[in-house]
Amino acid sequence: MEAVPGNETATPNWHALPAEAALAAVDGRAEGLSTAEALARRVRFGPNAVRPPAQRSALLRFLAQFHNVLIYVLLAAGLVTAALGDWIDATVIVAVVVINAAIGFIQEGRAEKALQAIRGLLSEQAVVLRDGRRQVVPAADLVPGDIVFLQSGDKVPADLRLLQVRSLQVQEAALTGESVPVQKTALPVPAEVPLGDRASLAFSGTLVTYGQGAGVVVATGDATEIGRIGRLLGETDDLTTPLLRQMADFSHKLAFLILAVAVLIFMVGHLGWKLPLQEMFSAAVALAVAAIPEGLPAVMTITLAIGVQRMARRNAIVRRLPAVETLGSVSVICSDKTGTLTRNEMMVESVATAMGLFEVSGEGYSPEGEIVPPAEAPPAAARRLLADVALGAVLCNESGLRRTRTGWQVDGDPMEGALLVLAHKAGIDADAAHRFHPRDDVIPFESEHRFMATLHHDHTGRRFLYVKGAPERIVAMCAREHGPEGDVPIDPARWQAELSAIARRGQRVLGLARKEMPPTTTMLAFADVEAGGCTLLCLFGIVDPPRREALAAVAACREAGIRVKMITGDHPDTALAIARQFRLENTDVALTGGDLDALDRAGFARAAAEVDVFARTTPEHKLRLVEALQAQGRIVAMTGDGVNDAPALKRADIGVAMGRRGTEAAKEAAQMVLVDDNFASIAHAVEEGRVVHDNLKKALLFFLGTNAAQALTITVAILFGWHLPITAAQILWVNLVTAITLGLALAFEVAEADVMRRPPRPAGEPLVGPLLAWRIALFGGLALLATLLVFELARRHGELTLARTMAVNTLVACEILFLFNVRRRSAAALSAEALKGLGPALASSGLIVLLQLVFTYWSPLGGLFGTVPLTARQWLPILLCALAMFVVIELEKLILRRWSGGVGRGHVTGRHGAPAGP
Repeated sequence: MEAVPGNETATPNWHALPAEAALAAVDGRAEGLSTAEALARRVRFGPNAVRPPAQRSALLRFLAQFHNVLIYVLLAAGLVTAALGDWIDATVIVAVVVINAAIGFIQEGRAEKALQAIRGLLSEQAVVLRDGRRQVVPAADLVPGDIVFLQSGDKVPADLRLLQVRSLQVQEAALTGESVPVQKTALPVPAEVPLGDRASLAFSGTLVTYGQGAGVVVATGDATEIGRIGRLLGETDDLTTPLLRQMADFSHKLAFLILAVAVLIFMVGHLGWKLPLQEMFSAAVALAVAAIPEGLPAVMTITLAIGVQRMARRNAIVRRLPAVETLGSVSVICSDKTGTLTRNEMMVESVATAMGLFEVSGEGYSPEGEIVPPAEAPPAAARRLLADVALGAVLCNESGLRRTRTGWQVDGDPMEGALLVLAHKAGIDADAAHRFHPRDDVIPFESEHRFMATLHHDHTGRRFLYVKGAPERIVAMCAREHGPEGDVPIDPARWQAELSAIARRGQRVLGLARKEMPPTTTMLAFADVEAGGCTLLCLFGIVDPPRREALAAVAACREAGIRVKMITGDHPDTALAIARQFRLENTDVALTGGDLDALDRAGFARAAAEVDVFARTTPEHKLRLVEALQAQGRIVAMTGDGVNDAPALKRADIGVAMGRRGTEAAKEAAQMVLVDDNFASIAHAVEEGRVVHDNLKKALLFFLGTNAAQALTITVAILFGWHLPITAAQILWVNLVTAITLGLALAFEVAEADVMRRPPRPAGEPLVGPLLAWRIALFGGLALLATLLVFELARRHGELTLARTMAVNTLVACEILFLFNVRRRSAAALSAEALKGLGPALASSGLIVLLQLVFTYWSPLGGLFGTVPLTARQWLPILLCALAMFVVIELEKLILRRWSGGVGRGHVTGRHGAPAGP
């Protein structure tokens, strides 16, 4: 809990103070503040609102999108091409730059809405005691010392130290991760308890689900728990994606290399071979343009956009474009439990009776499922016993179950809702049960006595009560237990063993008992219940069940080499039980937030790496765990739905928020939102992310390979003092028609067969690894040889213009066939798998062939680019050389497959099982 604004002394642990001491600490009074005092304190403390951080103007945010070395290289390329008179190519380059800037500007603007979403969680009004009477005031006007009243349905308007409660329950899942409403008390709790166990406090932005209460304001605005999270979120920097980091580094190196080679060629040609200054300047500029992959950013953006569309079809909405590729690199998923791995819908999973254990199937609040009796139980007796239990579950209940357009919904306490679902599965009609057994009186649940009791009668004059609550409390009230042959004396030791067994399975336990009452009883007293004489009906084992799809998704992530860790605000035993159902790697231990606080830096780092279950955590713990994993080189995805998850979602390499139950703060802080709140969608998104990364690597190989071939053609000719096989104008033509047209086909490639059987890519994997660099050099060298060979053969039998026409067509033919080499990382280009999704490659290749025919045979273009028509016989060496290049690269892939033992698998693996393909 933060200090009260304006108070420079240490803030007391409000939850540990007696109510009277807390009231005195904020200079409050039982009769409330006066209006004048409240106004004075508002001046001192400020409004009860989360202050927005300073923001850059829209213009500065837009201009900041251009501050990138790759953008500088592209702008330089645009200026060079414009200077050479190629306005079409220059326009394309500038358009790519502007589109990229616009996308970044829009996404960054959405990101800044995260803090606005947190501010929107604060209540708008509050019922407060001012001038000795209750008043409704704007929540922004609350000050420390105000007395605030709460009732079911209210949003808590500030952090309150509770003074009085009556059956008060507050849903704190968005703040703490606790899956069920928390029972509140006015009694102090130990100072060292974690946030989720501070039962004497009600936190700003949480929701009252049941009961009533009153408390004194101890913190407002930025000093509240939700305000503290807002500050933490504002201080958390967005993390640059691996792709952007690598592209920035690569751009620096590429720009330096191109500049150095261009200067070298200029000096060799002009000073060494005494070629004219203007001619060499033109050649050096042509070399630079040939070497810059200006089409790569456009294809990269389109590839990411296609990935976004594919993910949207699989219920994953990507809010920031580069996050698509990051998904393909994820090696650890830190998942919230409540509502993410589980349904956030309580369900009775077991019913322990004197007859034995009844097992219950189903999902959440849906009243569909089976109740399986003990194997040895007589069917008729089991049905009677189950009917008695289900009747008590309906009658001793304050909640309702109804069907909505989106599914079943509980009105009231989720655990009571679970009992209604059980009764429905047992065939009990709740409305009919209440008609035939009307309620006469009720003792509401209070944390002090830990039970709820209801008095009923039937139309024969019988009166009876049902009592449910904490199992130890219920068992202690009972003298008998309800068995298949009627009521018999209770065996407390056996029921204690049953209680322990249910708790070990991670289930919350409720007890239910019944007691016959005198026919004249019309009101309930505590003595009626606490005097004993009740008959124990059962113990309910209640869980927040795992999502069935999430179980399969975690298994798929495990097969893909992705480690799943659970970070939750729930109890350690509950978290471990869920973790074992999901078969997480390490389910031997769960560390709490207190355990993490006791560790030094090295111990914390080891725990982050080795432990898979973290319980009772705070937003700071989640953030530190993400940062510790990132420091170890992991690419981290963080899932969550609460305000408490927002800082970690923002810091993670990829933050994943829940779309249905997620708070707006979580959605705005995340890079991706799951429409269906289904963890299974994460596995689909990871698969699509890996496909996107594969396609980006293929595009990178294609662009760098073709640019290398074009640059080498000019470089080698100048270094050896030969005639240029291809002129600067022809190089620009090749760049114009092949850069995006052929490369774009790779953005549409479908998943390869092994995409989810590979381990995650190492975080430090270079953008251009050894194999990719080798293949760039291999194609560049082969295309250079093919072009020079055709050029020399043609020049010996014809004029220079004819030789150059054949050379430029050879280079384009090599690039077309290279596209088909690149489509599969290591599998054969002509395999059955490679035939999948062949359409885009065929379409782009056909378009290039058509453009080359126009380039070769249409006289206006011939005069512009220096080409002449070719005969059918002159096309033969062009096609043979290009085909030879294609075959050599396919042989290289075959050799690598056999060398690595990857025959028939369609992929090559390198060290530590990492994929060796591009």
